[in-house]
Amino acid sequence: MSQSLIDTASQVRPGEELPVEPLRAWLDQHIGDLHGQMSVTQYSGGASNWTYCLSFEERSLILRRPPKGTKAKGAHDMGREYRLQDALKPVFDKVPSMLGYTDDESVIGAEFYVMEKLDGIIPRKHFPRGMNISREQANTLCKVALDELIKLHNVDYRGANLAHIGKGEGYTQRQISGWIGRYQKAKTWNVPSAKKVMRWLEAHLPAKETICITHNDYRFDNLVLSAQDPTKIIGVLDWELATLGDPLMDLGNSLAYWVQADDDFLAKSTQRQPTDIPGMMTRQEVINYYCEKQSLEPKDFDFYEVYGLFRLAAIVQQIYYRYHHKQTRNPAYKNMWVFVHYLLYRCNKIIKRR
Repeated sequence: MSQSLIDTASQVRPGEELPVEPLRAWLDQHIGDLHGQMSVTQYSGGASNWTYCLSFEERSLILRRPPKGTKAKGAHDMGREYRLQDALKPVFDKVPSMLGYTDDESVIGAEFYVMEKLDGIIPRKHFPRGMNISREQANTLCKVALDELIKLHNVDYRGANLAHIGKGEGYTQRQISGWIGRYQKAKTWNVPSAKKVMRWLEAHLPAKETICITHNDYRFDNLVLSAQDPTKIIGVLDWELATLGDPLMDLGNSLAYWVQADDDFLAKSTQRQPTDIPGMMTRQEVINYYCEKQSLEPKDFDFYEVYGLFRLAAIVQQIYYRYHHKQTRNPAYKNMWVFVHYLLYRCNKIIKRR
């Protein structure tokens, strides 16, 4: 397969440049074996932490740092993200190798960490131009992606010394009350109160909760595929939201982003991954596959599907709230309130079906 399909960074956004000299000095001291001049490019994906590619004569590295300005408590914790991946790498091999971290903000103006660069294909809204995926390959990729998520959910987090990364027990209750509170705080006049959905989630909290390592942003555009075989996953990225949580809630989060071939135009207008091409599983097929592999009953999944959609509605509303109150002028956020209506409609549809 062509090297041109490999995901690449582009020009650094104005105002987000890195100070090259102090950064190069730190890299030479703490990582070493870097030859030639350093060129810096930036990845455009993601609305949270800033991600850069540092290229040298013989190798490239990835640098991640928080955005400028104030940040919510617990958000953009580069040290936590670095230590979590470093501890997870020996037991989950799809994590990139960590190379260095510092909280010394005098180097680039913020804490940051550096990791290996995985050269491969990242499936965003569409596969790269010129890449043809057969129906069989698309179906295999779905299964392989779910198999990796299942592997993660079955990691012995205590044995991997990761019992400290989350509170664990009571996760489901905390997530429901937390996202209800966030939605209520971000509500504007032009979106529903969502009280019916909130009450339903509170009334249908599952009696049983399993605790494992959860990624909480597991989507195709956070996977790196082999350029030689696009059905092989060589890396899983963006561990910022990883914690100890419930595996079915993790899958519910993933399904909220899963657009399938027979979805309506509103769903397709927000598509972020190529899950609608021939051979890709439907959401129900994803649920069935995961539950069969984990010896679970798929009929009990409604709660997790509604949770994932409601959580996404709250995230979208938080973004729209900033636009509504003129905290951002980004025109892409102008009509996000419409999508909040749509996501809550999907929640109510599942509730009614149940």
